[in-house]
Parts: sequence; structure tokens; C-alpha cells
Amino acid sequence: MTFCRTLANLLLTGTVALATSAHAAGITVHDARNRDVTVADFARTVSIGGAITEILYALGLESRLVGVDTTSLYPAAALHDKPNVGYMRQISAEGVLGLNPTLILAIQGSGPRETMDLLETAKVPLVLVPETFSEDGLLEKIKLVGHAMGVDARAECLSSAVGADLAQLRALRAKVTKPVRVMFVMSLQNGRATVAGHKTAADEIIQLAGAANAIDDYDGYKVIGDEAIVAAKPDVVLSIERGKDSLQADAVYAHPGFALTPVAANKGFITMDGLYLLGFGPRTAAAARDLSVKLYPALADGGAFTSALSAANCRQ
Repeated sequence: MTFCRTLANLLLTGTVALATSAHAAGITVHDARNRDVTVADFARTVSIGGAITEILYALGLESRLVGVDTTSLYPAAALHDKPNVGYMRQISAEGVLGLNPTLILAIQGSGPRETMDLLETAKVPLVLVPETFSEDGLLEKIKLVGHAMGVDARAECLSSAVGADLAQLRALRAKVTKPVRVMFVMSLQNGRATVAGHKTAADEIIQLAGAANAIDDYDGYKVIGDEAIVAAKPDVVLSIERGKDSLQADAVYAHPGFALTPVAANKGFITMDGLYLLGFGPRTAAAARDLSVKLYPALADGGAFTSALSAANCRQ
């Protein structure tokens, strides 16, 4: 019995030694810049991007976080408990480096460019996480973040749960026979609407929900006038909740352009939480399902959306 215990201890010690050695050698991450980044220490991580922060919490890694950005709105504990390094597109290098990070995880598109250049030269591993608005892109984002943090098994658990939710969403989407035309409006200022075209989070979430983007002739966001709004013939306007700056339904219905579209006739206006709707984090399938049911109320009778994510425990 003593011999067995001794052998077991030796095997355990060897395993720990191997794990420590592997950690000391560093983890290689291929990031959005098409570069290989070596991560040797993830004990003090700064997260720039709400989806990254949400993934880290879902993986049970919040104790390693020493700072987050202002888009890290979920869970609420993130901004409440962690130092705030500012808005992801207006990051200060001094604010990030002042937290003595051993790793910086930043979503693609973070900036400004000058700050990102400074962070790259600071000899702190900077992993730029790809932002690809697609089902595969979401799953790869989860796996990359998990790999950078040395928790591949947890990341596989989380991506599998999110993948199962996306499969449920595809089954729901298959029931749509006539896609609703949706226009995502970011803002409506001085009578001109800023709307989303292709290759945007809004475009992808609209498609995931089984609808069609009413803007189909350009990529990115663009300010358009009344004639373009009328020509797009949207059935529904989709926007995000922004507190006192939120777009209001009455303003949309009274707008000269939207007044001549089915939006005004149908009273088709939907707002949702911004990070939930556009963040492309673990809850994206649920957000698309909620949008789908708002667009197609009859789908709500098709049975409950049983989230595999809510049932999964990928934190250990």
C-alpha cells in the first residue's frame, strides 16, 4: 500500500512538473495580426472588448483579470470590481500598462492605432483577438481566448455549449418562410440615419435571426438620406439601448423617410441591449433567438429555447 501511494505521488509530481515546464515554455497564440504571440504568464490580464471579458468570466477566469474596458458590461461585476481602462477605441497605453499586466487581450479594432503600437513595444504579450461576425468566428474567438489563458479544455466546453445553442437557432430559423426586412439604425441625427450594411455585427445578427438586412449594397456603416431609406423598404427598424441617447420609436415613425416605409405602417421598431445583441460573445445565440421571436411571434409557440450554455459548467 505504501509503495502504491509513493508511486502515485511520484506520478503526480511528474505531471505537475511537466505542466509547469510547459507553462514556463510559453503558449503560442496566432492572433488577428497573423502573428505568433508567446504567452508565458496570464496571472495579470487586461481585457479590452466586452465579448472577451464575457468569455473570461464564463471560463471562470475573473480572478486573473486586473483591468477591463468600458464595453465590458456583462457580467455587471466586471466593471464594478475591476479597474476601467477606458473605451476600447480610445484606450490609453499608460492606463493599461499602469496595471502591470502580464497579458493584454484586445479585440480586433481596438485603438487608437498609436496606443496599440505603444502596447506592442512594451514587451507585454498583446494578443489581438479576431472579430469575425459569423458562427465559426464566434466559436474560434472562444477557443483562442481559452488557449491564450491556458484553459483549452474549458474553452472546448464553452464552444461546444455555444455551438449547441447555434444549432437550435438554425432549426428555429429554418421555420421562417418569408424573411422580414430589417434596417439596423445606429443613430438618427439631423434627420439622417446611420445604418449597418454587410460585414457588421448587426448584419450577421439579423441573418442569424432569420431576417434580411434591408441594406444590401455596401459594407460597414453609412449615413443615408430619405430616398435611400424609402428605397430599402424596411419592415422593421432595429436599434440598441443607449440610455437617454436611445433611439425612440416615435422619432422613427415621424421621420419623413421611414414614414413612407412599412416600418411606420407596421409600427416595426425593436431595441435590445447593445452588448447582448452585437457583442458576439457566448450569449449571441440567445440574443438572435430573442430577436427572431420579436420578428416572428409565431415562432415562440415552437417550444422553449433550452440553452446548453446555461446548463454547462465550463468554469473549472
